[in-house]
Amino acid sequence: MDEFQTGLVDLLPRLRRFARVLVRSDADAHDLVQETVERALARRGGFRPGTRLDSWAFTIMRRIFIDQTRSNARWARVVAPADDLTPGVADTALAGEDLRADALAVRDAIQALPDDQRLAVALVLIDGLSYAEAAQVMGVPAGTLTSRLVRGRQTLIQTLAEQGVSA
Repeated sequence: MDEFQTGLVDLLPRLRRFARVLVRSDADAHDLVQETVERALARRGGFRPGTRLDSWAFTIMRRIFIDQTRSNARWARVVAPADDLTPGVADTALAGEDLRADALAVRDAIQALPDDQRLAVALVLIDGLSYAEAAQVMGVPAGTLTSRLVRGRQTLIQTLAEQGVSA
């Protein structure tokens, strides 16, 4: 494997995490990661050495997600939607019940955020991208990203406080 491929392999856990935030189901997240990696490999000539591979891959994933969302919306007008499946919960057998409940509350609170805020929170707070990098991935100005992140944080803090979870 060359440096590009090794970088993609190293990025897989973060891609999986971001995909899980985007699509909300494990199966769809795995599909999104696979499609992202396939597209990244096919378009590796578009990657500029010296730039951040993670930002480039997150941008690819976000664009795939947007395309899929639009396609699904069109398809839903033609065919009756399938029943929503409850997303699976990660194996938390080793965690205490309080920790598990808090983790589920945080996950649910993040999933309940509007899409733009959820993406900002995922990119900055979960994946650790800078504001500028997250703004680039989302295709918005840095100020827009900042306001979405602030609103998302405030909503999370309020939601979790109402549930008795310390943020």
